[in-house]
Formats: sequence, C-alpha cells, structure tokens
Amino acid sequence: MRLKTFLIFVFIISLHILSACPVCEKQQPKITQGLTHGAGPQSNWDWLIIGVISAITLLTFIYSLKYLIKPGEHNSDHIKQSILSK
Repeated sequence: MRLKTFLIFVFIISLHILSACPVCEKQQPKITQGLTHGAGPQSNWDWLIIGVISAITLLTFIYSLKYLIKPGEHNSDHIKQSILSK
C-alpha cells in the first residue's frame, strides 16, 4: 500500500514538473505546446535536426531489442545468453 501511494505521489509531482509554465507555452509551436520549456524550434532546420535525432533513436531502440531477443549467437557461454537466461 505504501509503494502504491508513493508511486501515485511521484506521478502527480512529475506531471507538474514536466509540464510547461504558461509563459513557455505561449512561445511554443502548437505541436509542442505544454510539453517543454523554452522557446522551442525556431526554424525548419531545427525540425529537421529533431526528426533525424528521433529516427536515429528509434532505430537504435529497435535494433537493441532485436539483438537482445534473438541474439544470433547459439554458443552457451556467450554474454548474450547469460543475459537471456536470467
């Protein structure tokens, strides 16, 4: 019960901390309004950079899951097998 109460408290506090303040909300474009602090992307180049970084992050996540789930190594003493056997 204590853990559940603590997690609810942390969730509520994190929502308050992570949401943008009213001044920052007015400076943000519609797509990021209420999500971040600061002025936000100023030009189309900023959106391009955000898109490329997001694509790299997504590909890295997909490949890390792929090679963790099906490592391709069948040797029983390989480091990946020790992770999967836990």
